[in-house]
Amino acid sequence: MSGGFFAGSGLLQRLRSVPVTVADLRRVADEVLPGLATGRLRITLADDRADGAVVVLEEDERRVRTPLRDLAEDMTDARVGSTPEELAAALTAWVRDRPVPDGVAAETGVAVLDWTDRTETAVGWRVVVRRGDRALPWTPSSALDRRAVDRVREAAAERSAAVGGQLRVEGPVALWSHPEVPVLASAVLVAPDLLLDRMAAAGLDPHDPQVVVTPHSPLACAGAAVAARLAGETGEACQRLPWRQIARLRWT
Repeated sequence: MSGGFFAGSGLLQRLRSVPVTVADLRRVADEVLPGLATGRLRITLADDRADGAVVVLEEDERRVRTPLRDLAEDMTDARVGSTPEELAAALTAWVRDRPVPDGVAAETGVAVLDWTDRTETAVGWRVVVRRGDRALPWTPSSALDRRAVDRVREAAAERSAAVGGQLRVEGPVALWSHPEVPVLASAVLVAPDLLLDRMAAAGLDPHDPQVVVTPHSPLACAGAAVAARLAGETGEACQRLPWRQIARLRWT
């Protein structure tokens, strides 16, 4: 939970080597964390004999306990700036990226396509929950049995058809994207015929349609030959799926 959430600070920031101190982070945390708590999310900042200042996030069955010194080290490694504003933004992002509780996934989760493993050679359905401009993946807790997990997934799939998106046609290719959270673009493939209908209304009716899936990026839809060329030319890992194969994708 504490690693990898403080990226993207710009060239000048990356060239800096000013460390984030625990004292500076503590001052910011005292001001920022109370405002991030909700009726469901409890945030505690306390002092521990062994670990020093520790922040604890508790939301339903999920609990994250992280010493501020670890957060300060992670922010330093990511070249987060040391001003109060920059530390506040990084701390807010860290809280936002906390694990998704089962109840939240059941209430608001949607289904999207994501990589099934680190090799990025196959895609499958995953439940995500939107928080601002991010969509966080849900991992079922050990308290859920198989039937409960299936219910969460089914509800997420039902919501996906209503996620929406934007269609842009470029020659023989239809590009489907989400205007705010890129990973949500693939939610439309829960009901792929809806996308075909949108394409037909825009004047594009490809023979043997296929979709090129690049998780966290727009979908590219075209006929088989064009889709194969797109998949071969892209510099990113992607999956080219015939339309009939979409219905056979599994949950991850």
